[in-house]
Amino acid sequence: MKPFLPLLLAALTGVAAPTSALALEPFVANYQVFNGGKALGDATMQVRPEGGHWRIDLDIRAEHGMMSLAGAAAQQTTVFDLVGDAYRPLSQTMVRKVLFSKRVINGNYDWNQRAAQWSGDVKEHRRKPIPLQDGDMSGLLINLAVVRDAQPGKTLSYRFVDSGRARPHQYVVQQELEGVKIDDMSFNAMRVNRVQSGNEETSIWVVDGVPTPVRILQREDGQDTYDLRLVEYKGVNQQ
Repeated sequence: MKPFLPLLLAALTGVAAPTSALALEPFVANYQVFNGGKALGDATMQVRPEGGHWRIDLDIRAEHGMMSLAGAAAQQTTVFDLVGDAYRPLSQTMVRKVLFSKRVINGNYDWNQRAAQWSGDVKEHRRKPIPLQDGDMSGLLINLAVVRDAQPGKTLSYRFVDSGRARPHQYVVQQELEGVKIDDMSFNAMRVNRVQSGNEETSIWVVDGVPTPVRILQREDGQDTYDLRLVEYKGVNQQ
């Protein structure tokens, strides 16, 4: 089985809002994380302004089972600017911890040189500069872009530039809303499916007006693997 931390970070690369574009505002969202239907831990996603820029953070913590005993945790941060409607990444930090090991990867998006490059605990072939194109985003920023852009029946296309990799990401938004139940809460949500090759599937459920998904499900070979379920979120007027 693949390590859960990279998979969860990868799974959080797409969310959607059903009808209208949402203005970028600070929020904090807390999730329960499940692996194969069993409770694994918690995750927090946060967006906030910082030092004249914006910042998005994802913090994942294993609190059950062997991964908890191993002290597994992961944090990912992207600092970015809002340029018109575009989310332009400036820097990225990723930290992963298991037992006594700690891996740190740092990324720099140089828009003057039009190149992005990563350093630290990253594979050698991913250290080479990647030419930047207008609209390129980290995985976490694609979250925000899909929130802004999704409409019923729409296909969304972005270019993912993250951790020494560049690849297209495409999402298909279902035309009809779908009921989603999480604990004692019920939502009338939109389902967004990421178009992927191979044996992996990612589905995201989003409620109109909520700046973050209410559920994110990843599947492999037709079986549920990682499942993030929203517990609560606080927006700018609820801090």
